[in-house]
Amino acid sequence: MDSLFTPSSIAIIGASSVSGKIGNTILSNLLSAGYGGQLYPVNPGGGTICGLDACKNIVDIGSPVDLAVLAVPRDAVPGSFRELLELGVGSVVVITAGFKEVDHEGWLLEVELAELAEKHGVNLLGPNCLGLINSRGGVNASFATGNPLPGSIGFFSQSGALCVAVLDWALGSKVGFSKFVSLGNKAAINEAAMLEYLGNDTDTRVILGYVENIEDGREFMAQAAKVSMKKPVLMMKAGTTPAGARAASSHTGAMAGSDQACDAAFSQSGVIRVDKLDELFNLAKAFSVQELPLGPSLGIVTNAGGPGILAADACGESVMRMPTFSPSTIGDLQRMLPGYASLYNPVDLLGDADASSYERAVRTVGHDPAVNSLLVIVAPTLGLDLTEVANGIVRGMAEVSKPVFCCLMGRKNSAEARNIFAETGVPVYDFPKQAVRAMDCMHKYAVWKGRPPRTYVIPEYDIDAAREVVDNALRSGRSELVEFQARDIVTAYGLPTPESDLARSGDEAAAIAEQLGYPVVLKIASPEVSHKSDVDGVRIGLNSAEEVKAAFWDITARTQRLRPDAYIAGCLVQQMASPQSREVVVGFRRDKQFGPLLMFGLGGVYVEILKDISFRLVPLSVEDAGDMVREIRSYMLLKGVKGGEPVDFEAITDVLIRMSCLANDFPEIYEAEFNPVLVGPDEALVADARMTIVDISKEA
Repeated sequence: MDSLFTPSSIAIIGASSVSGKIGNTILSNLLSAGYGGQLYPVNPGGGTICGLDACKNIVDIGSPVDLAVLAVPRDAVPGSFRELLELGVGSVVVITAGFKEVDHEGWLLEVELAELAEKHGVNLLGPNCLGLINSRGGVNASFATGNPLPGSIGFFSQSGALCVAVLDWALGSKVGFSKFVSLGNKAAINEAAMLEYLGNDTDTRVILGYVENIEDGREFMAQAAKVSMKKPVLMMKAGTTPAGARAASSHTGAMAGSDQACDAAFSQSGVIRVDKLDELFNLAKAFSVQELPLGPSLGIVTNAGGPGILAADACGESVMRMPTFSPSTIGDLQRMLPGYASLYNPVDLLGDADASSYERAVRTVGHDPAVNSLLVIVAPTLGLDLTEVANGIVRGMAEVSKPVFCCLMGRKNSAEARNIFAETGVPVYDFPKQAVRAMDCMHKYAVWKGRPPRTYVIPEYDIDAAREVVDNALRSGRSELVEFQARDIVTAYGLPTPESDLARSGDEAAAIAEQLGYPVVLKIASPEVSHKSDVDGVRIGLNSAEEVKAAFWDITARTQRLRPDAYIAGCLVQQMASPQSREVVVGFRRDKQFGPLLMFGLGGVYVEILKDISFRLVPLSVEDAGDMVREIRSYMLLKGVKGGEPVDFEAITDVLIRMSCLANDFPEIYEAEFNPVLVGPDEALVADARMTIVDISKEA
């Protein structure tokens, strides 16, 4: 996309001599940014605009241009776009609004632009966008106010208004950008394309993004996974509430929303998700100027006990830890600091500390072999010269080859000190927790970046047998497969189930129970009854033929009374699981952007009440499956407490992997759930299953 970011010629279609109009602001921004290429203002009135001769129409430009910026009324955009294609253009930025965000006609016009751009191999940014800025190339093809400082942060946003606010904040905070892009409606260039470009951009060290929706989740994840191995990607995702979503028929469907899918997508592709805008840039400051730490051990130097305690508390809430200093470090601190100073981590220099105290303490703590990074806290005590302290800290860290962060508490007299830190590449924060959060994220990213490759396995299973069940369901018009129907798919995928059989009478149920061996479970078998608990359709711990017969007639009669519309096939007679078994739930639901989203958690009432669940997107690696199990808060219940045996974690992993394969193989299965899966010390049995089927040919 060189023609977009480093164009040798730019045409501004809709340029204006009237100050305040968008066409005037764009041209003025290009001139004030020092753009050195050829500029072509285009306005039907001709004349001179901002000191440049204007063309009356596009054809008068007379030669191809690398970049064209369209700031004309909506109805004039398609015609202007076609004229540019005839002239020859590499990239087009459509500032104009009023497309798919407004009405159906606008949507049709936007589709037309996208199709033209694809057909002719032209980069299309927008429409309905603020424009773009390449701060190192003198390209400010936007109508934003002001030119950002050159820096190493690449930023893109779906919201133009947010771009304006961020740019104003950055100018006030002296934060620089390499590239600054407003995506607008993303008719062609989307977040995946920006990740790919910025990932290869040598001027960009860290990538920030704000998105409200992700058009192609799979492509986004593929690009993010590649780019995040080279440089950190920080994203803020808004608009995640699934308001108005269709009613779900399973626990998985009820709990697996777009926000969970987005979380899983970011986590699996190495993207650091940020919830607040200020935190996005707090983290960007750290990633853009500091190297990644080699471990989680943090040394703290402060001149006030309270902020030091706050920093220690923040460490306790993160993966960061505060190591004990070596005897050599403690001895050096003892010799250089007053006897009443605290020599342990955090090092408290006390309120009368000066620049010299900070310089020596930073150098000493920074050299300790147990310390991976250093946080220096400065509280504005009476008589303390913050500028001198900043210079002292910089002198001390000059001999330290570890990441150093600073917390300057107070704004009134710290401007010069902050400038000193900015010039020497030290990120500065107002409060200790902000700094610790940044260091925590940097360490986690370093761990993620250094992890070994994921392991993907495809177990053996009978896909043809499963295909037959799904096709039969579609032919018969069924939209749901309940347990006794879904069992054939479960077994086709090699998943063990408790021994069971369908009984159509009480006597048949008793005979099956005798064959299976007591105790047994009875469950209502009806295509119309998804949730057996709605009709009290389960009996457990049945120990005799008489109990089985009574349970059969009680369950079927109750179901017939409560659901007179339901066809009752009978009851499923099932072998009881071991008393040591724990119930877990495994399921998936298809997300519109990202595809099948897997869920894992404790089963039964736990999933309904505690909602203690973890999510991952398909395909699932062996490592992802293990992480899903360990992530739930009740993991220790599975591991065994108070002498209890741990469950078979390999068996759980196998169920998750096979569920992942099922989701990947059958786009017709919109939603599926195994609940419960009975996990004991030696096995995992799928005791119940339910699936929702859709005819994808009709959806297409």
